[in-house]
Amino acid sequence: MPSLFERTLTTAAMAAVFDDEAILQDMLAFEAALAEAQAAEDVIPAASAAPIVAACRAAPFDAAALVADARSAGSLAIPLVRELRRRIAAGDAAAATCVHWGSTSQDVIDTAMVLATRRALVLIETDLDRLIASLRTLAERHLATPMLARTLLQPAQVISVGFKVVAWLAPLVRARVRLRRAAAAALQLQFGGAVGTLSALHGRGEAVARRLAAKLGLPAPDGAWATQRDRWVGLGCEVALLCGSLGKIGRDLALLAQAEVAEVAEPAAPGRGGSSAMPNKRNPIAALVAIAAATRAPHHAAALLATMPQEHERGLGNWQAELAEWPALFLAAHGALDALADACAGLEVDTARMRANIEAGRGTAFAEAASTLLAAAIGRAAAHERIGRLSRQAVVEGRELRALLDDAIANDAELVAVTAAALDAAFDIDAAGRQAATVATLQLKALRREETGA
Repeated sequence: MPSLFERTLTTAAMAAVFDDEAILQDMLAFEAALAEAQAAEDVIPAASAAPIVAACRAAPFDAAALVADARSAGSLAIPLVRELRRRIAAGDAAAATCVHWGSTSQDVIDTAMVLATRRALVLIETDLDRLIASLRTLAERHLATPMLARTLLQPAQVISVGFKVVAWLAPLVRARVRLRRAAAAALQLQFGGAVGTLSALHGRGEAVARRLAAKLGLPAPDGAWATQRDRWVGLGCEVALLCGSLGKIGRDLALLAQAEVAEVAEPAAPGRGGSSAMPNKRNPIAALVAIAAATRAPHHAAALLATMPQEHERGLGNWQAELAEWPALFLAAHGALDALADACAGLEVDTARMRANIEAGRGTAFAEAASTLLAAAIGRAAAHERIGRLSRQAVVEGRELRALLDDAIANDAELVAVTAAALDAAFDIDAAGRQAATVATLQLKALRREETGA
């Protein structure tokens, strides 16, 4: 179960995917399907399958007791299988001997984690779709709405809201494509027996594996992947990458929501984003959750990567570490996705404040454009120095850069070729927004092609 504080950063739905009861049910689903597959292939008596399946679907097992036993057994599967056999033996001693036939602990646990992860990815894709749709709508609605770009946290040039939102959207579209590919490669049955050869099944292992995979709705791999963790860890790393992209959105939202900037705000709702001390506060809670996910995900991904050099045919401690780390990535990712999908669906965009923040710079957002105009007359270096000096003067004196530039042109014969019309175009806020919209539109079309594979 996630800790008290971790549960504030995820969703109840994702916590349920990896809770004790769910994982135990996935392990029991493996054991039931194994018995049915083996009975169909005459590995165990047909009469033994039904009692095994019935016991797997019967009253829940005591997770706390199993965990306590697993600490000394070294695997959760060992006490689970032992208890399963005990229950079956009470009514059918012969069937009890057929439980878990030819399988091993890692087969049960890895396959259970595959089943849980398949459910987890459904939750992630659902809310990833929701967030992508909200961001696309936001980008299209404000495709040319001017706003100030910031580089190194300082005012830079004029872009558009649509341009900025597309920069949030694009990594998510790519993440969705990569997650689907990674999931298709990683979500496979694990079934190899003691060392991966299924030798206890005397030549019928492949047939049993095919039936077992079909019953669980999973692909049957070419062989066991007990210590071949590249595809599995690759999927985990894709989830971590997604967390990083969500954190970027959260960070930008938090910065744009600061009172000193006040260009966007998360949706207002009773009790949302409040303070225990300051009743005036409206904190960016979705941003908080996304940043927390992006902060934690790299450590979980690094731990997964560190578990890959597993010893020979069964890892000692590293596979167990992987199991402990795995759910945390999905808990973080879904918490961030759910929070951002809700926030971005109702994000408040203050276009008037955006324009006011541009205008507060006294035209310095257009310094590069002005420098380019002057460069044709006096050279790039001289133009850069002149516009830099005038920009500083504009800030200190509270005057418009355009007005200072008009004065400079009027008093410098070298600049006579710089026309008022050219300056009007260079300092046009809306034209800058439209230029950013042109770039954003091309990116949106490219993302559509990537999504459709066209």
